[in-house]
Amino acid sequence: MTTDITNQSIADRGQSVPAPIDVPPVGEVINLDARENYFNRELSQLQFNYRVLKQALDTTHPLINRLMFCCIFSSNMDEFFEIRVAGLRQQIKYGREIIGADGIMPGQALNEISRIAHEYINEQYDILNHVLIPEMEKESIHFVRRREWTPEQAEWVRNYFDDEILPVVSPIGLDPSHPFPRLVNKSLNFIVELDGKDAFGRETGMAILPAPRSLPRLVRLPDEVCSGGENLVFLSSMIHAHADKLFPGMEVKGCYQFRLTRNADLELEDDLEDLASALRGELLSRRFGDGVRLEVADNCPQELVQFLLTEFGLAEKDLYQVNGPVNLTRLMAVTDLVDRSDLTYSGYSPSIPKQIRSRETMFDAIRKRPILLHHPFESFAPVVDLLRQAAKDPQVLAIRQTLYRTGANSEIVEALADAARRGKEVTAVVELRARFSEAENLELASRLQEAGVIVVYGVVGYKTHAKMILIVRREEGRLRRYVHLGTGNYHAVNARLYTDYSFMTCDESIGDDVNKLFQQLTGMGKALKIKKLFHAPFTLHKRLLSLIEGEAALGEKGWIIIKINALTETRLIKALYRASQAGAKVDLIVRGICSLRPGVPDLSENIQVRSIVGRFLEHTRAYYFGNNGQPYVYCSSADCMERNLLSRVETAFPIEDPKLIARVRENLDTYLADNCQSWMLQPDGSYIQNQPLQGDERVASQFVLLERLTSKS
Repeated sequence: MTTDITNQSIADRGQSVPAPIDVPPVGEVINLDARENYFNRELSQLQFNYRVLKQALDTTHPLINRLMFCCIFSSNMDEFFEIRVAGLRQQIKYGREIIGADGIMPGQALNEISRIAHEYINEQYDILNHVLIPEMEKESIHFVRRREWTPEQAEWVRNYFDDEILPVVSPIGLDPSHPFPRLVNKSLNFIVELDGKDAFGRETGMAILPAPRSLPRLVRLPDEVCSGGENLVFLSSMIHAHADKLFPGMEVKGCYQFRLTRNADLELEDDLEDLASALRGELLSRRFGDGVRLEVADNCPQELVQFLLTEFGLAEKDLYQVNGPVNLTRLMAVTDLVDRSDLTYSGYSPSIPKQIRSRETMFDAIRKRPILLHHPFESFAPVVDLLRQAAKDPQVLAIRQTLYRTGANSEIVEALADAARRGKEVTAVVELRARFSEAENLELASRLQEAGVIVVYGVVGYKTHAKMILIVRREEGRLRRYVHLGTGNYHAVNARLYTDYSFMTCDESIGDDVNKLFQQLTGMGKALKIKKLFHAPFTLHKRLLSLIEGEAALGEKGWIIIKINALTETRLIKALYRASQAGAKVDLIVRGICSLRPGVPDLSENIQVRSIVGRFLEHTRAYYFGNNGQPYVYCSSADCMERNLLSRVETAFPIEDPKLIARVRENLDTYLADNCQSWMLQPDGSYIQNQPLQGDERVASQFVLLERLTSKS
């Protein structure tokens, strides 16, 4: 393949995109339900993954971070196959095919996914082999192949294999008494072709060698056996070089790496008596779900490839033969093995607003006026400090919090446990079904219970995705409620990687609303009347529709700006189409999946959709409705997807302070002005990256926000 890879649009690369829409004659009413008005969610998600991959070619990112984008693409594709592709296959398997607004059948979608994914993955390895690795070589970072080992390096590898690898691997010969092993999801394995008989006279000709997950996939060679620079060796190279030691007396004719991706979605009944126990059982099965994708080294003989496909019940379209390691996600280890700060993003110090720094406690700061933090540009520490101070404050009587993802060693969890040990009433609503965090959440739930925290698992059938803290404090003979509401999780590490909003207030109405939401989550009864918040699954969807319709009623004076991660809910999309038809301006900043088709005459000509992809994962959800100069502004935990609006517990909270409204609007304007990190969705479904015109100032929104918010005194 060519090494001249540029930032072309998907359409320019000859990739499949939806056919152009047929514009009806003037005066003819457009059918908003017509399938051509919607893009397929799975294919849209694939395009987001592709935009992430293209960051590996963007030389404004440091070199090692470009490699990380290549790895993140692999991680994203893993989850895409584990969940989305697996889900489509399950629909077909059980005869429960669901056709979305786009009208594409699951079988059609799978065929198109396979074709596009093969193109993307081929391009990924082309970027790795012909762009990133050569550029890293120029920076004296070497991935040393077997054929390049010096005698000293070969001896070191031999000793490493004998000491670190040989004692922990367990090759499995295939014969009638040793059937094909049940391999763990996404594990690195080798299929070994053998000749000869073993000690028992068996002549099987084939073995499977699983690589233990405890073994590093990349190993740094010591400086004493290298002539300079950073020198890294793949575990697969070591195993290939010394596979014969695992089969003494037999000839290893070939050793080829492969990796199976399995269905990793969990299926739980809604009428479970014990959610935690059922989830523990399901987590074990996740490792061994049905196969959905097979990755194999491209030098593997065809007969062995066919053997593996047959063994896993997969077809040719599920096969991905790759020119390099079968799991590029593990290349993230480079950041720990290589000390080259000049090739990574420069560090920065998230700021803490003066309002917080000038006050003795978080309670003092919040009482002065509501606080809005924009992570990661502004520190997440005030959120942790709020809980720590609440845990130690004798005036605090109760703390309630939702936990979706927090991290293994969470300061948030420690603060809640400390509060409980100090005798405060602490309730944690732990969402056990946070995808791929289930085991971690089961563990933290146990830790909290041991400390005396009341742990509730939310409402069965409705994931608790809302981000809420409620602190009840006695002040001057009365109780005051302090609230934190967020667009992202209570995860300190993610708060350095994701953009999110944190909102803290002691507004009485909002405090009362949050209290009622916790009552609904922990108790039983009818939905309580909420004053200021919107909450799913009850009012959020209806109120968003109403606000969109309000802007449509203003005609050309209407203006809607929505920043979210995904847009698939058809009733909202139709409402946005109607707003556009009425003349309202609609600016959508949608990071990932977008089923809405913009820029279509008489349908969506007033709608623009852009996606921001950069150093940080865009995660803020903000809704701005112009309201003829008196804007309504909401931040939310929810995206515009069916699951978020109709079958999850979510919140949208109002920003009412004029200064904070201006801040949110300024941030949104920064994203809309981006001409470097933004990609515009076209009417045909392709994305084109914005580029500054000659003479225009470069605006990279995340860089602008980093400069604006981290440089404050």
